[in-house]
Amino acid sequence: MSTSNLFSEVNEPIDPGKSTHPVAEVPLQLTSESKLSAAMAPYQAYMRGEGLSENTIKAFMGDVRLLDRYFKQRELNPALGEIGTKELNHFLHWLRYERTNKNGDIIPCSPKSYARRVTTLKSFFGWLYAEEVLNVDPAAPVIQESVRAPLPRILFDDEIDRLTRISRDLLWSPSKPDARPYLIVVMLMQTALKKSEVVNLALEDVDTSNPREPVLLVRYADPKYAHKERKLFLGPVFLPVYNQYLRAYQPSERVFECTARNLEYVLSDTAALADIKNGLSFETMRWTSAVRSYRFGTPPEALRKKLGLSPITWRETFEKIKTLASPGL
Repeated sequence: MSTSNLFSEVNEPIDPGKSTHPVAEVPLQLTSESKLSAAMAPYQAYMRGEGLSENTIKAFMGDVRLLDRYFKQRELNPALGEIGTKELNHFLHWLRYERTNKNGDIIPCSPKSYARRVTTLKSFFGWLYAEEVLNVDPAAPVIQESVRAPLPRILFDDEIDRLTRISRDLLWSPSKPDARPYLIVVMLMQTALKKSEVVNLALEDVDTSNPREPVLLVRYADPKYAHKERKLFLGPVFLPVYNQYLRAYQPSERVFECTARNLEYVLSDTAALADIKNGLSFETMRWTSAVRSYRFGTPPEALRKKLGLSPITWRETFEKIKTLASPGL
């Protein structure tokens, strides 16, 4: 059986129309004549409805308040419709070269903070434009000088072949057969699950009623993460190894009734046997699966939902996936 057939793209996201997480509505009184401060609470509610983390919400709200303070320091209080691209570029110039503390010293703005604040402007004013509060998006022309983290590591095709072969050999070992390494490899390559999602995967989340299309449901108990919930198809190769694993380990509630560290050891030990340099992590497997899905032709929006990412987080992630999937890498 070829590796390409083993990990062919068969995943599908949960129908977004079935999502039950709350979506914040823009107050009817919010118009282009409204002041910047009037849009802060609705924007915060919008981000919560999108499932952004509290740290991201806190950072974005701090950036919007900083824009408001910038205007007020200049004795300005413009309406939303009066804030144009020129005003936003002046604000960004102030951030980098003119912002001072009480002693008059320039406050440095790190490249990472600057890039995030540009992202905040694009998110905030893009939201106002999408909700038809504004007729134009003043942040759209603002140049995004992103400071990107290094490209994540992914497995090359020959490494995937070795990892698959070794983990399958462990499955059928005559002395000490172990289905767990192969199950983890198949599951991660097919679904691109995060480590926490693998650890929390319950037996009831795996539906094997259709042997040809077993289904895995990614669930979250906290409603604010409802946008991450999704349905992933596992393919026919999954079921035989899954059944063998269940017979050997006999889990009662969760699929993997061990610690996350224990699963990391399973991956790293299998990688060592497969002669994969620098070890192997859940993050590497997730990126590898995402890149292979993109190469197999998964549409970007379907891939975003497969990974359980918000539109804001997806923007930079997709750029990395395209780079990693390019023929030169």
